[in-house]
Amino acid sequence: MRTHNFHRLYQQRLSQSTKPFNARGGKVMRCSACQIVQQHCICQWQPDIETDFAVLLILSDNEILKPSNTGRLIADTVSETYAFQWHRTEPNSQMLALLEDPRFEPMVVFPEEYVDQPERLLSLTNYTKSNKTPLLIFIDGSWREAKRIFRRSEYLHSLPVISVEPTVVSQYLMRKASKDNHLSTAEVASIVIRELGDDFTSKTLSLWFDVFRESYMLSKTRIKSNIELRDSCLDSYKKHVKMQG
Repeated sequence: MRTHNFHRLYQQRLSQSTKPFNARGGKVMRCSACQIVQQHCICQWQPDIETDFAVLLILSDNEILKPSNTGRLIADTVSETYAFQWHRTEPNSQMLALLEDPRFEPMVVFPEEYVDQPERLLSLTNYTKSNKTPLLIFIDGSWREAKRIFRRSEYLHSLPVISVEPTVVSQYLMRKASKDNHLSTAEVASIVIRELGDDFTSKTLSLWFDVFRESYMLSKTRIKSNIELRDSCLDSYKKHVKMQG
């Protein structure tokens, strides 16, 4: 298993905790890396893809330790993924340096209804790649937290914004979204990556999300476990990865 920046952020945040994580499901014995119940750990199948774009995850404090988080699935899939905890008054200096790095072309992924300047909107349909590496920025948190981060992060205000229009209902079953068209971070990322033209990485992330979702649901005591469905998702994922290999 490859240890990536989300894992490091998770361990850093865990070391700062003054009390144990006791949210619903907090007593389940989980793998510390994939956050799946230990007997169904999926780490051995973790993808690792070299892409011509990079990803930056900006996470709310509450999101980092949640087992149901899907931002880690992006870090699993895209090898060049950076992950930082959001601070309103003291943004991480390494994150700010990344945004200023001349190698990258940063762009924020967020719904256009929250963008006050229409000129900031960037359509990937008409996007022409430059000699810089696209840096896709995803804000990872609850919908309320994400809106707050987007509005209160001055270093994001001058960056172009990619907005996607979901055509399907979210398959994110681990938490209840306020609206059906609110997708999980991994689902949004899969759409954006496909629009960038990288169908293989997009499909890999989508299938990896399915494996994670069904594996995660095996630990939910209030829902009947379906190991056959998890295994079916895993088989589809393995076949896809093997075809590319």
